[in-house]
Amino acid sequence: MTFNVYQASIPVLLRGLDNLSAILRKAEQDAAARNIAPEVFLQARLAPDMFPLLRQVQIVSDTAKGCAARLAGIEVPSYADEEKSFDELQQRLAQTRAFIERIPQAQLDGSESREVTLKVRGNELRFQGQDYLCGFALPNFYFHITAAYAILRHNGVPLGKMDYLGQVQ
Repeated sequence: MTFNVYQASIPVLLRGLDNLSAILRKAEQDAAARNIAPEVFLQARLAPDMFPLLRQVQIVSDTAKGCAARLAGIEVPSYADEEKSFDELQQRLAQTRAFIERIPQAQLDGSESREVTLKVRGNELRFQGQDYLCGFALPNFYFHITAAYAILRHNGVPLGKMDYLGQVQ
């Protein structure tokens, strides 16, 4: 059986974006119910040297659009990272979702062996497409979704495993 990059990436990225969107909706509702200023959650972090929730969500978006674009061999769209509210984060996730959905499956055909090069902290990393997807992009994507979940859970938002996993199909 051959590895299908499209099936291993696009539906997975879309589901993660949707699950994070649902988690953020639940957090916004919880903040309102407990009379907590949204900024408390948006600026919360698990440790002093970790990014706050806002940045975690931006990185999820960046990772998803970057992964899909690089595997498709197209330019990665740039977003300004100016979000300051739950609504703006939701808009960013929706924009990311719309971008990914527009990538046709045929554009990812054969990308398991496409060379992917990125700059990370001044270092150039080179991958074959499948290694990039499975060994770098998806782990990074899930790391930042998990960090966002954990920040909110730590702050008392009533989230559980099924919120993280989303709708089981």
